[in-house]
Amino acid sequence: MIILIGGVSHTGKTLIAQKLLEKYKYPYLSIDHLKMGLYRADINCGFTPLDNNEFIAEKLWGIIKGIILTAIENNQNLIIEGSYLLPQKVNELVDYKNIISFYLGFSSAYIKKYFHSEILRNRNIIESRDYENDFSLNEFITENINQKELCQKYNAKYFEIDNNYQSETDEILGWMDGFSAKD
Repeated sequence: MIILIGGVSHTGKTLIAQKLLEKYKYPYLSIDHLKMGLYRADINCGFTPLDNNEFIAEKLWGIIKGIILTAIENNQNLIIEGSYLLPQKVNELVDYKNIISFYLGFSSAYIKKYFHSEILRNRNIIESRDYENDFSLNEFITENINQKELCQKYNAKYFEIDNNYQSETDEILGWMDGFSAKD
């Protein structure tokens, strides 16, 4: 099974990937690691870490898709997570039955209530990030709204955290259990 976890930065994709790794023992790939590995190997790779997500996603998609298809061909399990998994690109894989994809986001109300106290405070829960927050509350709300609209447009599974992060992400893990029971 291939599990793809997309969504806006700081929504907990890496945390959920880590929990799935622990539960199912599937390896996972952070697209951030792939991005930085390519950039550090060759700063002329066609993008910089400061480029916008859509641009970087376009540059990385061929590699990501190749990794997914190779794992499928080899009947291997894999979790891939990152903000560079765009619904319109993942939609290219709709005919593959052993791919589960979903996206994480926050409701505007959740962001307004928990932006500083939860979202920014927990951004280092799995990976250390040695940079300051570089977006405003309003920009973050807009990014989450845009992600939700893209998911709706491409009929991608979207989980919106609206009230309680822990219980709502536990529901996502429960939803995943329905797929693992079929294996």
